[in-house]
Amino acid sequence: MSVRFGLIGYGAWGERHGVAIERTEGAELAAIAVRSEESRTKAQAAHPQARVYADYRELLQRVDIDVADIVLPNNLHAAAGKAALEADKHVLMEKPMATTAADCRLLTDLAAARRRLLMVGFELRLSDLWGAVKQLVEEGKLGEPRYLLVELWRRPYRTGSDGWRYDIARVGDWILEEPVHFFDLARWYFQGVGDPISVFARANSIQQGHPELQDNFSAIVRFPNEAHAVITHTLSAFEHHQTVKLTGTHGAVWASWSGVMDRDEQPSSSLKFFDGEEVHQVELKRRTGELVDLEDEIAMAVEAVRDGRAPTATGEDGYWSVALCEAAGESIRKGVEQFM
Repeated sequence: MSVRFGLIGYGAWGERHGVAIERTEGAELAAIAVRSEESRTKAQAAHPQARVYADYRELLQRVDIDVADIVLPNNLHAAAGKAALEADKHVLMEKPMATTAADCRLLTDLAAARRRLLMVGFELRLSDLWGAVKQLVEEGKLGEPRYLLVELWRRPYRTGSDGWRYDIARVGDWILEEPVHFFDLARWYFQGVGDPISVFARANSIQQGHPELQDNFSAIVRFPNEAHAVITHTLSAFEHHQTVKLTGTHGAVWASWSGVMDRDEQPSSSLKFFDGEEVHQVELKRRTGELVDLEDEIAMAVEAVRDGRAPTATGEDGYWSVALCEAAGESIRKGVEQFM
């Protein structure tokens, strides 16, 4: 049985979702909703088997759609997610799930009431590289996690369709763009330690007259037992380089990914594990990156809907990541530690 997807949004990343759905066994791209006539023409040419709509509400009226895959600007997530759940569709939502924790909670409550799946596109959880770090933690190879560093060094953002990513009213906050992934990784890696306690953050902008666009950002997230995560990024650099360093009570791991850009199809990656006595180079089974991980995300959604497997990232995970981003934003504005 094929799981039929309705794709809502067809910008640069929405196009990638369309391709990933078509490449995934057990998935069928049945419909696409996109507002602009130019994008509708492009979508229909690329996916002639799919019905293309100007209004996603028409797409949601179709009873044969199983999953609404929402790939819209951040400020539209909550309304589209609500409409999809009320239409009794399962939802795969690009991060962030919404621009406020309150809206995230409304979506999780609605999904529970409707008995629908609410899945969030934290594709880093599906990466062989970042997932291998989690596996080492789960196997007890590091002991109890104590310290995490997630660092991103990258080129500036693409503007997004109609410049939405540089419009704070539509993006919500730049902390919701990259750091939202890293807050999620921190919760994931420290899952056995407990929920985050507090966030202390600092940020600045290099863009004249736009202090709200935080090109440089750093945060410390406190967890129980004095465990903590340092999350830091710059959007004022070049290429795309991400590093994760995690130490525990008797081991450590160092993972890195580098490409010319975030969607590089030929990146380089490395994973080293220290068992307390010796350093091991861990061989990865395949290349990793946004494009590969996106295909795994679609496959995960198929298995969750068709086979009843638990989603890799749930609405609760989406809520927590946005709540941490909100706390970081408050910490920047007030200059003090924010408790969860």
